[in-house]
Amino acid sequence: MIEPALEALSLTLRPDTLIFLVLGVLLGIVVGILPGLGGVVGLSVLLPFVYGMEPAQGMAMMLGLAAVTNTSDVFPSALMGVPGASSAQATILDGYPLTRQGKGLTVLAASFSASLAGGLIGAFVLYFCIFAARPIILTFGSPELFMLILLGLSMVGVLSRGATRAGLLAAFIGLILGAVGAAPTAPEYRFTFDQLYLFDGIPLAVLALGLFAVPEIVDLLVEGGSIAERGELRGSRKEGILAVWTHRWLVVRSAIVGTFIGFLPGLGSSVGHWMAYGLASQTRKDNKFGKGDIRGVIAPDSASNAGDGGALVPTLLFGIPGSGSFAVLLGGMTLLGLQPGPSMLNDDLPLVVSTVWTLTLANVLATLVCLGASMYVVKLTQVPAQKLAPFVLVIIVVAAYQSSRHWGDILTLLVLGTIGWIMKQLNWPRAPLLVGFVLSVPAERYLWTSTATFGASWLTDPLVIVIGVVIAIVLLSGTMLQRKMEETTQVASRVEEPRSSGGAST
Repeated sequence: MIEPALEALSLTLRPDTLIFLVLGVLLGIVVGILPGLGGVVGLSVLLPFVYGMEPAQGMAMMLGLAAVTNTSDVFPSALMGVPGASSAQATILDGYPLTRQGKGLTVLAASFSASLAGGLIGAFVLYFCIFAARPIILTFGSPELFMLILLGLSMVGVLSRGATRAGLLAAFIGLILGAVGAAPTAPEYRFTFDQLYLFDGIPLAVLALGLFAVPEIVDLLVEGGSIAERGELRGSRKEGILAVWTHRWLVVRSAIVGTFIGFLPGLGSSVGHWMAYGLASQTRKDNKFGKGDIRGVIAPDSASNAGDGGALVPTLLFGIPGSGSFAVLLGGMTLLGLQPGPSMLNDDLPLVVSTVWTLTLANVLATLVCLGASMYVVKLTQVPAQKLAPFVLVIIVVAAYQSSRHWGDILTLLVLGTIGWIMKQLNWPRAPLLVGFVLSVPAERYLWTSTATFGASWLTDPLVIVIGVVIAIVLLSGTMLQRKMEETTQVASRVEEPRSSGGAST
């Protein structure tokens, strides 16, 4: 374990790798400051530019961005009560009231310190899992990997915040879109409609930008205003850092919760931070949660950053993205010529272990930069959306065009952007579509390899049967959960109808 770790450290500390890591961290901080963008959009913009880079440099840049968006998104959350990303929603409940009480700088310092601690715990868990699970994972063949992909798709669809049917349908649409172009196992082209542009399939960067970046920019333009209303911060950095030390066991407990949730494909930090916040508020009798309790900032932020280490476990070890952000990361790894899963653990172990060091350095660097630049960043958040959104939109269009440098990139971006905006307005989950798209090709390849090698006998493999049973349980429980939620909603609406009619008659 020590020799691969030292080799990975030397790979991470190479000057060229460090430069791209720092660049990714700085870009991640900027993305986190902008409301609603988050790691998915940031990584989507980055994809066309990592193509052709060395794997170590590309991974450092992408992980540097992904690891720090959960740190910097506290700026809009604490300053104006608008989440920088879905992983910062719970922070608003106590962070914004504390800012209004004149403790904005305290909130930022506590959030950055808790995020650093959570990120380090998540990196340690990732390091342990790489070496603990490696002997087992190397025994997996194509049948087991195909079933794991199905498990990931089912969990991503079912765990779409109660929208089970919509999540599964979105994942299925993603599989269909991923099948466009050349088949991975046969000399034929599907769904190309005789358009040369589609022969190589829909570019991942264009799909991700259309689904996530365009809708957010459109909404930012519609809402108008600026990111924050106040241009000054009050409070104490020292008080925030000491608060994290005082509640250090809360940080550890929340980080463990966030890491565990990160293990489960499809949940991501947006679920882990809410669970950590709920546990923190329920286990304290002397709390002021929701009115301005610093523990309501520490718990969710430590869980959010720890979730990155947990989400990298299924992404690197099985090739199943742990969240929407890591679905884009998985696509970026394919652009770098990497194949996540057992083969990567065997052929590129130092690069896999280097992700641990990258997460660690990215979190430390992001914390130092955010703490030092807090007073200056708050001034940047006053830029009007009408001036900011067009600039970001131009970057998105240029990034999309870089995918294949064909006019079809722009047209596809427009079509997918419209689809993404409609899905957002209808509250349809978009991450399952992206995950289905990314997993489409490996799912088809593993299915073809299993059938060609073992015929139908692979269906009787004990491990395949076990994973199949787990998939059935996941789908059944998700369906029952959505049905219960629908029944609860119907009962609540029936109760409200007499009250509203009674109020109208009086």
